[in-house]
Formats: sequence, structure tokens, C-alpha cells
Amino acid sequence: MENIQRTYLPAAGKNWTLPLYDPLVKLLGVERIRRIFLDQAALQATQRALDIGCGTGTLALLIKRSHPTIEVVGLDPDPQALARARRKAAGAAASIRFDQGYSDDLPYPDAFFDRVFSSFMFHHVWPDHRQKTLREARRVLAPGGSLHLVDFTRSEEGTDGWWSHFLHSRPRLKDNVESRVLTLMRQAGFVGAKKVKDGAILFGLLRIAHYQALVPASIGKTAF
Repeated sequence: MENIQRTYLPAAGKNWTLPLYDPLVKLLGVERIRRIFLDQAALQATQRALDIGCGTGTLALLIKRSHPTIEVVGLDPDPQALARARRKAAGAAASIRFDQGYSDDLPYPDAFFDRVFSSFMFHHVWPDHRQKTLREARRVLAPGGSLHLVDFTRSEEGTDGWWSHFLHSRPRLKDNVESRVLTLMRQAGFVGAKKVKDGAILFGLLRIAHYQALVPASIGKTAF
């Protein structure tokens, strides 16, 4: 794994805003979006799930609460967010493994997970690291597994409002559009890459998209 001291964008943008992250996410209605997102993954009782860029662990906890027998792992580069995630899991008596690391250098064996999730994380990854992030997700997914990604998006025709234009003028978001995300998924070796749902948060000002991509089914699964 690469040097853990690499720079990264914290879950809340700044370290000092981390205590505000969970309340803000709830206020914006992201929890409802994540429930829809999770339902689309059709998790099964004996599967393994990885949440890359897990932040404070909200999605990982939601997976474990909804499917108690699933093995859940969360990964994030931010030690402060991970500490908060571990406290939340302990408070809920939920057995979740949280690891420190980067989405483009996953510290897991090939074909180990059945589902990989990315929830409002992809825009945190610099554009030149996104292809490697998706290749790593493809590598750690077992045959028949799937990637589920939800993130901000915008109209490729430029028909969004001024706030969306302002937000997507930033380097990490300006290329975060449907056609680009789907192209990167296909280039990473996924099949059936598609947008499965549109949505919006912040009173409809910010558009989001749910994506899904598959790994062709075959036999075999790696032991950890």
C-alpha cells in the first residue's frame, strides 16, 4: 500500500468541520438517498461488502443494521473520520472492520468482496486517480460481484442552475458527469455499467446519480 501520509480531502472538507458532518448529511437528506442506494445492491446474507471512502461510517453501519450477517469493511484515509466511525460502530454493537487506506490502492486480496460501495466519495478522488480507483474496485470484487456508486452530477448540456455550475467549476467536480463515470467503469473492466437512478438534494439544487457496474460471473473466491 502507498504511503499513508498522502494528501486527501477529508470527509467534511476540513478537519475542524468533521463534528458537523453527520448532522449536515442528515439535514440534506443523504441518509434517505443511501437507503435507496443500498436497496439497489440486493445484498445476500453471506456476502462481504466494502465501503470505500467510508468517512464516519454511516453507510457501513446502515449495511450492517440492514443485513447483520454480512461482513462489512469500511476504508478511508482520514484517521479522525475512522475514529468517529469506530465509536459509532461500538455504540451500536456492530461488528465492522474499519481500515485506513486509499481507494486507488486497496489493501485486500483479489476477488474478496461481493459488493463495493462508493457513497459521495468519487468526487474526492483527483481525476487522474479515478481510473485506478475503479480498477482496484474491480480487482477486489468476486466474480458476479458489483460496484454501486452514488455521487454528484450535472447536466452535460449545461442546463443546470447557477449553484450547480459554481460547484462543478471546481477541479474535483467539473468532470464528474454521467458519460465520463460510465466510460471509466468500462475501461476498468466492468460490464453492464449504467446509471440506475437520478435524484437531488439541497432542495433540488444539487443533482446526484446512482451507478452500477458488474463483474462477469465465474467460479472462485479468494480467502483472506
